[in-house]
Amino acid sequence: MAGRPPTKGRRFLKLASMTAAVAGSFARKQLNSAFRDKLAQEKLQEVFARQAGMRMVATLGELKGAAMKLGQMMSTATDLLPPELAEALSALQQDAPPMDAAVIAEVIEAELGEVPERLFRSFDREPFAAASIGQVHRAVTDDGREVVVKVQYPGIDGAIDSDLSQVRRAMKLAWVAVDGRMMDAMFEELSERLHEELDYCNEADNVRALAAVHAKEPHILIPEVVGERSSGRVLTLTLLEGAPLSEVCTSWPQEHRDRIGSQLMRLVTEELLVHGVLHGDPNPANFAFRTDGTMVIYDFGLIRRYTDTERAGFRALVHAALQDDHAGMDAALIALHLRNPKHEPLGAEFYGLILGIIGPLLKDADVDMAGLSINQQFMEVGPRFLKYATAFSPGPEIAVVKRVVTGQLDILRALGARVNIGGMLRAIVG
Repeated sequence: MAGRPPTKGRRFLKLASMTAAVAGSFARKQLNSAFRDKLAQEKLQEVFARQAGMRMVATLGELKGAAMKLGQMMSTATDLLPPELAEALSALQQDAPPMDAAVIAEVIEAELGEVPERLFRSFDREPFAAASIGQVHRAVTDDGREVVVKVQYPGIDGAIDSDLSQVRRAMKLAWVAVDGRMMDAMFEELSERLHEELDYCNEADNVRALAAVHAKEPHILIPEVVGERSSGRVLTLTLLEGAPLSEVCTSWPQEHRDRIGSQLMRLVTEELLVHGVLHGDPNPANFAFRTDGTMVIYDFGLIRRYTDTERAGFRALVHAALQDDHAGMDAALIALHLRNPKHEPLGAEFYGLILGIIGPLLKDADVDMAGLSINQQFMEVGPRFLKYATAFSPGPEIAVVKRVVTGQLDILRALGARVNIGGMLRAIVG
């Protein structure tokens, strides 16, 4: 187990050192690329992206906190990141080394007024799971309920802005191909969501909100908040168990994987297009599954709420895409404030390129997700979108949607599920 988390000053120095190392590697790569042909330049870029990712993983994994959480989120943007960088950052999705139990007990006592053994009938000091900004311990309440107690690492909240600033600098060097405005919009959104995630009272509200959204869906399970054992840095939830995605992918039969894939996609489409309340963290560890198709959702720190106007804009965009209506797609993006209305309309070349990639997902038929590589295809055609950059004004409202859709498509591909996404969308938007 790790001891106490590093101080704010030590975090800053380690992250600054990481950024400086990435910057140095970037400068050497640029110098070495100056007199090489295109193929050699691409090879150098691949090596740089992989090395930058590995350097970031080593630092972010050690520091935990907002820096590690941000790296986890970035690793799911596989349609934007260089594949070498995304592959390296994916290591951050694994459980983090746990914090010493005495540190966790101190946080609980400071927040709830007593050591954990006095607050619960039993409390397992061996962590059930450890993540970027906190870790989870199993316990039993005085009335016999099995629960999980999520405890935030001390000092994480005070370093969040400094962490974000340093990671942003490093990512701008390691992720040079992306539109800078898209990166700025994504970091703006992630900063806002991370500040929310560090407030466990806010997360408790999110749990209740998502439970209300899915109250009539028996195959989606949301834990209950144990309010008397929760605070701003401690969150106690009823224990709900299921199999992790890794087990489902490797040992469950096709029919079960198909059912789970449909549940995952229905979760995203209905949350965004019907309810306007979106679970915003597609980390596979945030879901567990049962053989009857039931899905358990964990981690509610990142929930994005959309206004009725935004929800209507997303519905209009999906409806137009289903109809192969380029003008309708353009109008919907303008209504969502994602497209600059002063720019000339975008026609068949732009929207045809997009629909050519996502076309299989829009058909009213089962699609074998194992055979599709939507995210990879978008990465490959990315340079062709650069000339349209001035037509768009990417805002924070799209950043979470993009991350969730990208992450869920990766999960469906890993599942090898056969899913009728087009049928789901038609049932919602007509």
